Amino acid sequence: MWLLFAVATLVVGVVSALQVRGALEREREFRAAPACASAPVRASACVWEQDFTVRTADMHRNDRYETPEAELTLPSGEPWHVTFRNTDPVLSEMAPGEKVVGLVWRGRVVEVRDAEGRSQPTSVGPQEWPADRLGGALACLSFGLPALVGWVWSVLARGDRRRAAAATVVRWHGVALGGTAILALWAQAANDWPLWAIPAIWGPLALLGLASMTAFTLAALRGELTDEAPATPQAPEPQAT
Repeated sequence: MWLLFAVATLVVGVVSALQVRGALEREREFRAAPACASAPVRASACVWEQDFTVRTADMHRNDRYETPEAELTLPSGEPWHVTFRNTDPVLSEMAPGEKVVGLVWRGRVVEVRDAEGRSQPTSVGPQEWPADRLGGALACLSFGLPALVGWVWSVLARGDRRRAAAATVVRWHGVALGGTAILALWAQAANDWPLWAIPAIWGPLALLGLASMTAFTLAALRGELTDEAPATPQAPEPQAT
């Protein structure tokens, strides 16, 4: 199980890390895109604000595997299906018949704004994507690498209780390191901080985690985490004559 999780998260982490640069370039391109002079008839690199009416909005709160989504309609009645990464702040307040403004870029709705001026990127929106990729890469790699090292160490340490305990320490500290990356991503998103805030928060936490992993691993190798005291010999019970 550990090997499966380790390999899977490492693959996802590498893929996410490779996507960070492309996501940054796409976000810069979107921010620099000019406003369209008129409604584009085909996918265009300019940005167009289109009025929509909400037909349906579904948060899928009872099914975490379903993506939050909404169906918007143009004034002509043509439907547009839009998905979101989360439900706040706009989707959760949507109601059928409500008017919203969709930001169209390259033929897709990348952001939705309600009548109160609140905006929310869609699943295909370029904004916030670099942060998601960076946070995902840090979380997956910081968990997957210790998990893989700990699994290999445990296989090589069969019969050695001290090394087996040290391998367990390494694996579970990988879980903690992955959690620090998720915490950094959450803090950055909740406070709308720039992208560099993620490594700035994660770095010190990761150093503390690595220091803890080193200390506990050395303690395990010294036998301080395992009970290696020999069992107390019991005196034989006297035989009845």
